[in-house]
Amino acid sequence: MAIWLTKDSKVIVQGITGGEGSKHTKRMLAAGTQVVGGVNPRKAGTKVDFDGTELPVFATVAEAIAETGADVSVIFVPPAFTKAAVVEAIDAEIPLAVVITEGVPVQDSAAFWAYNVAKGEKTRIIGPNCPGIASPGASNAGIIPADITPQGRIGLVSKSGTLTYQLMYELREFGFSTAVGIGGDPIIGTTHIDALKAFQEDPETDAIVMIGEIGGDAEERAAEFIKANVTKPVVGYIAGFTAPPGKTMGHAGAIISGSAGTADAKKAALEAAGVKVGKTPSETAQLMRDILS
Repeated sequence: MAIWLTKDSKVIVQGITGGEGSKHTKRMLAAGTQVVGGVNPRKAGTKVDFDGTELPVFATVAEAIAETGADVSVIFVPPAFTKAAVVEAIDAEIPLAVVITEGVPVQDSAAFWAYNVAKGEKTRIIGPNCPGIASPGASNAGIIPADITPQGRIGLVSKSGTLTYQLMYELREFGFSTAVGIGGDPIIGTTHIDALKAFQEDPETDAIVMIGEIGGDAEERAAEFIKANVTKPVVGYIAGFTAPPGKTMGHAGAIISGSAGTADAKKAALEAAGVKVGKTPSETAQLMRDILS
């Protein structure tokens, strides 16, 4: 079992012929992902060879869905074209769009998210500026390395790509049902709360790791949701305990204003909701080990 991405998911890649798109399509195929084609209007009608696997290139997402039955799109297009690519995926009503691109203008993210809402949110958007989603042993949509961890019963939701990989590695003896990198931009599609809800409802996820970071109030809102709705054990980590106030750190969304958005404030909110919070990624992994052992 997994959330949103399973062994039956059929994946297309918007930007399959570009450098990043082709490199990661090859990696996704090697991980066992059912990649069924790609989209590039300028190269429609051609095929791309990936070590003997030939994938068709379509002009549009709608055409790709009609021909292949695809239900997931992974988007590897430059920032200037990302808004148009996501809008096209929304118009085609693909159930899941994973937006890997970083550097997408915030107003573009706001525009395509508002468009998705206006269209009835038929498409789940993960990202932008994210590593994607991986259900080990089943499917991998994005850039998360497929060999970090086996399948297991931990669910992971994270704003940080690097910390996603570290926690997957540190808890590899237990394995993961699904790891979701939601991205760290100020405006993202899927939130901590969306993933927490899905993991709570997934019968084969026994415990949850949640990775947040300084800035904003997403983690505080997630804490309120956990307190009211989540019965499974949750451990957390907040990146940025040593960050200076008032300075943007790393991700575009990570800025502290006064006492709001600090790692300590987020840690306190999560602990008040019953979440065990580590001060380092390794300490967080040990807290999960203690729970599962």
